[in-house]
Amino acid sequence: MAEAPAIEPQPVPLRTDETGTIRIGGTRVTLDTLIAAYRSGYTAEEIVEQFPSLELSAVHCVLGYYLQHRAELDAYLEARAKQAVALRRTIEASGSGRALRERVLARHQRRGA
Repeated sequence: MAEAPAIEPQPVPLRTDETGTIRIGGTRVTLDTLIAAYRSGYTAEEIVEQFPSLELSAVHCVLGYYLQHRAELDAYLEARAKQAVALRRTIEASGSGRALRERVLARHQRRGA
C-alpha cells in the first residue's frame, strides 16, 4: 500500500493593499471582482479566462475561503459597494465626471471625423 502524501495547509492567496482593498495574490484583481463573477454564475475556469493573471488554484482557494467566511466577506463587499455609490455621487455632484465625459466624447468625435 502506498504511503499517503504529506498534507500541508496552504495560505489563502488574499492580501489587503494600502487602500484597504482585498486583492487576489499578487494581482490587481479585487475580491469584489472575483465574487461578482462567481455570483453571476461563472465557474472558476471561466473566471481565470476573464482574468488571465489569476491562477486556477488561487480562484478555487479564494472561493472556498469565501464560502467558509461568507457573512464576514459579504459585510466587507457591502461596505465597498456603499463606498462606491458615495464616491460616484461625489464625482457626479462635482461635475468633474461630466467634464471628463465631454472631453472623451469630443476626442472620439475628432478621431472619427
